[in-house]
Amino acid sequence: MEGTLLKSTEINKTIISNFKNGIWIYFFLLIFEGALRKWLLPQLANPLLLIRDPLVIYLFLSASFNRIIFFNSYLFYAFLIVAISFIATLFIGHGNIFVAIYGARIFLLHFPMIFLIGKIFDKEDVIKMGRVILYISIPMGILIAVQFFSPQSAWVNKGIGDSIGGGFSGAMGYLRPPGTFSFTSGTTSFFSLVAVFVFYFWIDTSKINRIILLFATIALIASIPFSISRSLFFQIIISFAFTIIGINFFKANSNKGIIIVIGFSAIALLLSLFDIFSIGLEAFYTRLERANTAEGGIESVFLDRYLGGMINALNSSSNQPFLGYGLGYGTNVGSNILTNKRSFLISEGEWGRVIGELGPILGIGVILIRVLMTIKLASWSWNYLKRKDILPWIIFSFTLFVLPQGGWSQPTSLGFCVLISGLLIASFKTSESN
Repeated sequence: MEGTLLKSTEINKTIISNFKNGIWIYFFLLIFEGALRKWLLPQLANPLLLIRDPLVIYLFLSASFNRIIFFNSYLFYAFLIVAISFIATLFIGHGNIFVAIYGARIFLLHFPMIFLIGKIFDKEDVIKMGRVILYISIPMGILIAVQFFSPQSAWVNKGIGDSIGGGFSGAMGYLRPPGTFSFTSGTTSFFSLVAVFVFYFWIDTSKINRIILLFATIALIASIPFSISRSLFFQIIISFAFTIIGINFFKANSNKGIIIVIGFSAIALLLSLFDIFSIGLEAFYTRLERANTAEGGIESVFLDRYLGGMINALNSSSNQPFLGYGLGYGTNVGSNILTNKRSFLISEGEWGRVIGELGPILGIGVILIRVLMTIKLASWSWNYLKRKDILPWIIFSFTLFVLPQGGWSQPTSLGFCVLISGLLIASFKTSESN
């Protein structure tokens, strides 16, 4: 894998520039796909769900034409499993070719996109995108605050396709806001990504405007109560822990951890003086307490949210059909086509869905691909940290959870996993290694 991804080949700079533009378009479509489906083109809400797919196909065809090689053993085994499962889906599983194609596109289009991003981008591109993410985080923070306090009938809270109410279950009568995304999970994923770069830029403030960094930090802290998201809260804590561990490798920057703690505490204390923030904080605490009571405490919540029923999925794998119910069967789109209603036909957890769709043998094969890839990236990130390069290590703090068990059945969650995993691979490369 490392040789395939990091070994340089002589590629025309204009061609590379065009591919980089394509990746940037992928990024902006990921951020604003929900805005198109809710506010700008609600009549096209269903086809816009797949708005990034044609772009990915174009990039792959261009890569083939320009002989840009990013194929590796992970893709080989993923394609092999999908080919077997696709045939089984049509002849043994649910038999709907459209649902099968929708399920197969996860592995045939978006999973390879991780490696194309890693092939084309380098560390400077990653830092540049990090800056843009922080710029976007400021209006995004304002947006979710407005959505938090606005009624579900308000234009800002429109749902997909002109439906009323894009919020989701929260606390104290307040609902979780979706931001510019189709669903609230997009808000969680976006601000988890923001946290990665906020922590990185606090370590190296020379790479960003400090005023932007300050306001992005405020937006990040405010996103916790206004999103009413436990997953976001835990992810920020984990990224912070990775950052503190990473800082310990830099004797010259050993005081950075203290500065970050004091800075974040001061901002949180200042925000708490405003009633608007206090209301959001109360709603977040209420939801956290209710969830802890219902699910057995913070430790139980943490394990359930991040491990996503992995052990239960493996334990129950023998109860699934040998070749599964078929590709796409466990997705909401597949459910809507097959049963005319949106539901989880197999499992809400990612591993349970994968095993249910592909069967115990092929499903566990896909899980192994994702886990082994995560372990490899962990090893690289650790090695780069020992070389005094902390960026990959901090990015890995988010990749650690979305790559092995992130919900790939939901296009936005899949997109963020592709983006962060691709950026992690790219962060291993300097511009000179392109």
